[in-house]
Amino acid sequence: MASPIETPELVLLPLRPEHADEMAVVLSDPELHTFTGGAPLTVPELRARYERLVAGPSGWRNWVIWSRGEERLVGYVQATIDGRTAEIAWVIGTPWQGRGLATASARALVDQLIREGIDTIVAHIHPGHSASAAVARSAGLRPTDRWHEGEVRWERTV
Repeated sequence: MASPIETPELVLLPLRPEHADEMAVVLSDPELHTFTGGAPLTVPELRARYERLVAGPSGWRNWVIWSRGEERLVGYVQATIDGRTAEIAWVIGTPWQGRGLATASARALVDQLIREGIDTIVAHIHPGHSASAAVARSAGLRPTDRWHEGEVRWERTV
């Protein structure tokens, strides 16, 4: 199970199904799905998803992002761990974008994974998503020449 990860500006809290009520609002903007596809989930749909994620394999780690300044949830990060490799992702709700929260969250997550012995960190980013590319670069990932389902594989090897 994931443990909390703290920074001066935020706390990554292990995901719980009870987070669905607040997170449904955080993730309600259809624009968030521009690069990933899909549509915002309802509270019951999101709660069911969170129940599946929490019950999933130990390699599935998910956190919601608590902003100390906003005093609320503002997004999530996740890591899927396979051996010594972790694939990560992050999403910040539209009203809180552009404040460095994705960067702080991704850095905190990457740092924690490295402390745990993960030596390869991967993210897949749509080539048109410059904000996510900037977050990945800030977390030490670099683009590779490999693609996965229309996205560029970014990687950091420790």
